Amino acid sequence: MIKDKEKKLVQRHEIPEEYRWKTEDIYPDVDTWEADFQKVKERIPKFEKFRGHLGESAEKLLDCLKFRDETGEIAQRLFGYASRKRDEDTRISKYQSLYNRSFSLLTELQSATSFIVPEILTIPEEKLKEFMQTNSELAIYCHYIDNITRVREHVLSPELEKVLAMTSELANAPSQIFTMIDDADIKYPCVKDEDGNEVELTKGRFLKFMQSKDRRLRKDAFEAFYSSYDKLKNTIATTLASSIKADIFNARVRKYNSTLEAALDEDNIPVSVYHNLIKTVSNNLEPMYKYVRLRKKLLGVDELHMYDLYVSLIKDIDIEIPYEEAKKKVIEGLAPLGKEYQDLLKMGLESRWVDVYENEGKASGAYSAGIYGVHPIVLLNYNDTLDSMFTLAHEMGHAIHSYLSNEAQPFVYHRYTIFLAEVASTLNEVLLMDHLLKTTEEKEVKLAILNHFLEQFRGTVYRQTMFAEFEQIIHQKSEEGEVLTHEVLGKLYHELNEKYYGPDMVVDPQIDLEWARIPHFYSNFYVYKYATGFAAATSLARQIIEEGQPAVKRYIEFLRAGNSDYPINILKKAGVDMTTPEPIEQALQTFRELVDEMERLTSE
Repeated sequence: MIKDKEKKLVQRHEIPEEYRWKTEDIYPDVDTWEADFQKVKERIPKFEKFRGHLGESAEKLLDCLKFRDETGEIAQRLFGYASRKRDEDTRISKYQSLYNRSFSLLTELQSATSFIVPEILTIPEEKLKEFMQTNSELAIYCHYIDNITRVREHVLSPELEKVLAMTSELANAPSQIFTMIDDADIKYPCVKDEDGNEVELTKGRFLKFMQSKDRRLRKDAFEAFYSSYDKLKNTIATTLASSIKADIFNARVRKYNSTLEAALDEDNIPVSVYHNLIKTVSNNLEPMYKYVRLRKKLLGVDELHMYDLYVSLIKDIDIEIPYEEAKKKVIEGLAPLGKEYQDLLKMGLESRWVDVYENEGKASGAYSAGIYGVHPIVLLNYNDTLDSMFTLAHEMGHAIHSYLSNEAQPFVYHRYTIFLAEVASTLNEVLLMDHLLKTTEEKEVKLAILNHFLEQFRGTVYRQTMFAEFEQIIHQKSEEGEVLTHEVLGKLYHELNEKYYGPDMVVDPQIDLEWARIPHFYSNFYVYKYATGFAAATSLARQIIEEGQPAVKRYIEFLRAGNSDYPINILKKAGVDMTTPEPIEQALQTFRELVDEMERLTSE
């Protein structure tokens, strides 16, 4: 981490150039950005000439789609540049303005092109097939058009679609209400920190306190935090129930059999995938129970409570990993992916794709952003820790996925779906962990690596699957006419915690209210994608380690596929069939083996 002698964050210009991303690769300067901005503004009104004519010929349909994609590529680049410049230092109003203008431009473009999909659906299926057969350029859009037309039976008349669009703001109201409750109106009590000082709880401090070695603080923070939600449980229960009713309305109007089917159809995912995830994890809870027992033993407590879940199991050790060392370890750790991948990784790390260190005003967290026609760009706030090194591997997984997808696919297919998004990033973490465990001699460091990964797995596979099961049940209850009171939600949530954590966990009554603070429950049937993505990545990593080149070849093709096929098919080609229990069982087997390894090391 780069700080000055007084431990204050440095200004951006004080960070050496090689540790700052190269936004000049997107646009050399703001004047060039402005020229492209004006170009898109001039193109937007020209979409009107296509309206009402898409079904006249293959050429007219092709001209419209090409014009949309060419315009979209420029607009995406404009937004990419503005977003990166804003995040360098969020205090600079010049770049705030660029960001706001580019966001508004994307909205304008979306509005101007909104007629395309409904109009394609008015073209008879036989005529569309004829268009594809007679125009080779239009054939590129075959999957895109298939993805539109496969849901034809769920698309309403233009008049009803317009009415439905007008209700979208109403349907989104519960989510907005929850956001205002959770981000603006809710007030948390004060607690005494490790030093006995009274501090007001915040969401950020809550997470920090849950990781504290001071158990008294963890318990106090846990009870205080949930006391705030207890005061609002009736309001939040009604808000969540209203969100679910909106999901039911949408599903029934569009003639789906259930809210689950309606939500998964966006990615053309069979509902069996969702059921399979819950069933397979439910049948393999013993490794989780064993991990809970091990956590109880290593923490040395008579009872393991919910507020003991996030504290590290490893005694404080100073593992300092400077950025240059982390780069080297990540490159070495990803050697199983082959020379092509390693060379691309080195190129990205040496060509200023990455903005490495924190500076005054810089956006927090970490992300990777793909920019079609340029290269991905990665934000870090690297601080020389083990977690920072894994974050580097994770974000570079996203980056290289974007790079290869952009390189191999036309603009219409370059952006992979959320269902696939966490596969490449998580796979990098699994391979890095495997490498570090094989090459690290020091026991405490090995334990820290295991602790990191097991917590990632617990939080992403087991916990998100529990969330997914909760969502499934409450939607089903509401579909059957049951009123979702806070008592109904709390009882169900308590029972699921007992199921997933097992007999060695004390399921404190406060956790019955955890559902009340989860924003993802307002994006119906979304969280399961975290669990399936993590499981798929773990399964693919095992294949790469065990099979070598054949598995690597399949995986690289997966990275190149973008959104050129349905996500289930793309994963199948890579060697993972998410319609079967096998990849989830393989991932759970990895978890089982790592728990065993941690138990062995702590028993020595």
